[in-house]
Amino acid sequence: MPFTRGTIIRIIPFLVLALVTAHALAQGGSAGVIRGTVTDPSGAVIPNATVHLTNPRSGLDRTVSSDALGQFEFSNITFDAYQVGVSANGFAPLRQAVDIHSVVGTTLKLVLQIAAADSTVTVEASGDLVETDPTFHTDVDRDMFIKVPMESQSSSLSSLVTATTPGVSADSNGLFHGLGDHASNSFSVDGQSITDQQSKVFSNQIPANSIQSIEVISGAPPAEYGGKTSLVIVATTRSGQGVTKPTGSISSSYGAFGSGTAGIDLAYGGKKWGDFIEADGLNSGRFLDPPEFQVFHDKGNEQNFFDRVDYQFSAADSVHLDLNYSRSWFQTPNSFDSLNVQNVVSDGTSADPVFASVGDADQRSKIGTINVSPTYTRIISDNSVLNLGAFVRRDEYNYYPSDNPLADRGPANLQTSSISQYRTLTNSAVHTDYSYSKGIHTIKAGAQYGQTFLRENDRVGVVDPTYSFSAPCVDVNGDPLPGYSDPSQCPGGAAGQNPDYRSVLAPYDFTRGGSYYNYAGRTDVKELALFIEDQIKAGNWLFNLGMRGDVYNGLTSATQAEPRLGIAYNIKPTASVLRISYARTLETPFNENLVLSSEGCSNAVLAPLLACTSGVSGTLQPGFRNEFHAGLQQAFGKRVVVSGEYIWKYTHNAFDFSVLGNTPITFPIDWHNSKIPGYAVHVEVPQYHNVSAYVVMSSVAARFFPPQVAGA
Repeated sequence: MPFTRGTIIRIIPFLVLALVTAHALAQGGSAGVIRGTVTDPSGAVIPNATVHLTNPRSGLDRTVSSDALGQFEFSNITFDAYQVGVSANGFAPLRQAVDIHSVVGTTLKLVLQIAAADSTVTVEASGDLVETDPTFHTDVDRDMFIKVPMESQSSSLSSLVTATTPGVSADSNGLFHGLGDHASNSFSVDGQSITDQQSKVFSNQIPANSIQSIEVISGAPPAEYGGKTSLVIVATTRSGQGVTKPTGSISSSYGAFGSGTAGIDLAYGGKKWGDFIEADGLNSGRFLDPPEFQVFHDKGNEQNFFDRVDYQFSAADSVHLDLNYSRSWFQTPNSFDSLNVQNVVSDGTSADPVFASVGDADQRSKIGTINVSPTYTRIISDNSVLNLGAFVRRDEYNYYPSDNPLADRGPANLQTSSISQYRTLTNSAVHTDYSYSKGIHTIKAGAQYGQTFLRENDRVGVVDPTYSFSAPCVDVNGDPLPGYSDPSQCPGGAAGQNPDYRSVLAPYDFTRGGSYYNYAGRTDVKELALFIEDQIKAGNWLFNLGMRGDVYNGLTSATQAEPRLGIAYNIKPTASVLRISYARTLETPFNENLVLSSEGCSNAVLAPLLACTSGVSGTLQPGFRNEFHAGLQQAFGKRVVVSGEYIWKYTHNAFDFSVLGNTPITFPIDWHNSKIPGYAVHVEVPQYHNVSAYVVMSSVAARFFPPQVAGA
C-alpha cells in the first residue's frame, strides 16, 4: 500500500521538526563512554592509577588503570548513575559521582590530593542509590544477572526480565505480560528496535550470554521508543574493544529431563578494535512448558551464535557490527488426550465409519533467525554525536503436523483441524540519531524508516468427524454425526440434516477422504518514525520533554503525534525522588499471522475453522493509548532503596491473541478498548560485604472490553 499525498502532507511537520534539529535524524545506541585524565594538584599526569567504576544498584563493577598519559576510558556504559573511585600510591583516594544519559558520554578530570592519614576526597557522591529520573525502570548489569537463576534456558533473556522487573508476569514458553499487556513489549539491542514477539514459539531470542547490561523501562516511554512500549528492554551487548588479553569462558551443564547446555565466549581487542564472539547450545526433554505434570513429547534443541565487531577508524569515526544466527527445533507437548488418538480409519462417508487408533499426535516446529545490524558513529564535537545504522532481521517459522493428519484431532472440539505452516517475517530498516549534551540540556533527535515483509503459507484440513461445520448430519439431539458425505443421506430426512453444515469444507475433510486446503497471504508493512526529546536538569528538577510522530502503513494506515512528558524532583536531604510521567503512543497490530487474522474471516473455507464472529471486521486497525505514571524512589541510608510506581493506561483498539486449535500458532485480535490500572514495587539491598538482595512485587489488572472489533 503506497503512501498517499495526504499522508505525506500530514507527516511534513514531523520531518521539519527533525531536520531542523539534525542533519538527517531513530533509535541509536543506548551506551556511552566515560573517559578522563588522572593528575596531581600541579597538573602532572599520574600513570598506573587504579580507576574503579561501580553502580551498587545495577551491579556493575569495572576496573581499569590510567595509561602513561594518565588517561583512562570505560566504553559501552549504559545510561545510569555511577560512582568513580580513583587510587594511586602516595595520593588520597577520590570518589566522584557521574551520570551517563547520552551517547555523547562524559570526560572527567580527576585531581588526586597528596595523601593524608585515612583521608578520602568525595565529590557529589551522596546520591548513590537514587536517580533523578522521571521514567520508572530497572537496571541490571552482567555482574548481577549472571547470579540470577533462570526459569527458562531456551528463553533466558525473557527469564531475566521476568525475574528482575516488577509488574512482569511470566506466561508459558518465554512469553511474559508486561504491566498487564499480553505481549506489547519491545527490545532495543544496541540501538536496533525489535517490536516482534520474542518467545520460543514466535522467534529465537538473542542469547543472554551476549548481553552486557539491560535497562527495562516500565514507566512512560521516552519519545525515542515506539511500537510496543508497555515494556521496553534496552540491551547493550558485550564488546571486545580494549580487552588486550584474550578473555573468555567455557560452560556446560546437565540437569533434569535430560537437559544439557554448552557454551563458549571470547573477547579480544585493542584500543581501536575489538571482537566478542559467543556460541551456545541446548538440548532438553522439556523444551516447552507441558500441559501435564508428566512431561512427554517435549524434546527440543537450540543453537545460538553471536558476534560483535568494533573498529575505530579515527578519534571521531567508528563502526560496530552485530551478527546473530539462532536455530531451534522442538515438539509440541502432548496432553494425555493426544495419545492413542481414536479417529476414522475407513468408511468415512458411510453411515457406520470404522474407528481405530491412529497413533499419538506428533506436531513439531522449527525456527531460524538471522540478524545483521551495522552502526556508524561520528563524534562531531565534545558535545555531539551522530549515529547512522541499518538492520535486517528474518524469522523463518515451520510448523509440522503429525505424519498421520488424523492424529491431530483434539478432545471436545479443542482441535478440529490438522495444520501446517511456513511463515517468514523479514524486518529491515535504516535509522539515524543525533545527540547533543551541554549545560542543562541533553537533546536527542532521530528518525527510522523500515519495512516488514510478511509471508504466510498455511495448510488446513478437518480431522474431527463430528465437527459441527463439516458433518452433514445430526442425531435426534442435534449433535453432529460421523460419516455421511451429503445431507441427502441423513437418516430422518430433513430433520436429520445439520443446519450448520458448510459444503465448502467437504473437499478438505480428512475423515471423509479429503485433503489439505492451501492458503497464502502476504503484505508489506511500512513504518516511519521521527522523534525529538530533551532532558533538562535544573537544580533538583529533571524534565523529559519529547514529541514523536509515527506513520504506519500496512493492511490499514494510521498517523499519530505522540507527546511524551516526565518530571522528577530530588529531595536530597531525605534521599527521595518524586516523579510523574505521561505518554501518548500509537498501538500497531502484532505482525505474527496478521494476514491470516485480517483476511481469514472473508475466506469461506477458513471462516468456520477460525471461529469468526459475525459482524466483526477482519482487518485489524491501529489504536492509540494514553498512559499516566506517578512514582517515588526512597533510599534508606546506604543499604536499602525502594522504588514504587502507580500505573493507569487506557487503550482504544486494544490487541490480544487467539490460539489456532491446540497448537503454538496464535494470531492477533482487536478489542474495542482496554483499561490497565495497577502498581509496581522494587526493593533493593545493594551489595554489602558481598551480599545483595532484591524483591519485586506488583498488582496490575488488565480489563478488555467488548466488542471484538477485528481479527479472526
